[in-house]
Amino acid sequence: MRISAVGNDRARPGGRRGFTLLELLVVIAIIALATVGVSLSLPDSADTLLEREAQRLAAQLESARAQSRALGVAVRWQPLADGFRFDGLGPQGSRPRAWMDPGTQLVNARALTLGPEPVIGAQSVQLVSTLRPQRVLTVQTDGVHPFAVVP
Repeated sequence: MRISAVGNDRARPGGRRGFTLLELLVVIAIIALATVGVSLSLPDSADTLLEREAQRLAAQLESARAQSRALGVAVRWQPLADGFRFDGLGPQGSRPRAWMDPGTQLVNARALTLGPEPVIGAQSVQLVSTLRPQRVLTVQTDGVHPFAVVP
């Protein structure tokens, strides 16, 4: 009987060396966890940023529409070169005026009238990201339902 200095030859028939299935599974699990960690640390894609901006705009438009009805004053959303503004709701300092993502732009934007009537005409705004100009999201309402994001 031969005694090996490593002592591992008896565990594997014929003295072959290699990885066991368990060792391979552990390495794959570690690689998978590392991949998840890296993917979560990467910045958001242009599509996600554009979707967030569209959802944010829809919420702001709906909020201004509700305030317009509650206060009984006409409210207009005005597009600007670097953002937007709401006219008719008092001081502008308390409301957002710019996009959170500087790559967000409006496409052929016109002013929107948000009230005070409970039913307004169909209106829409199109958003595009400078990072992916082929993807356009529309924030729209039919005048009865709330503003919603439509691809």
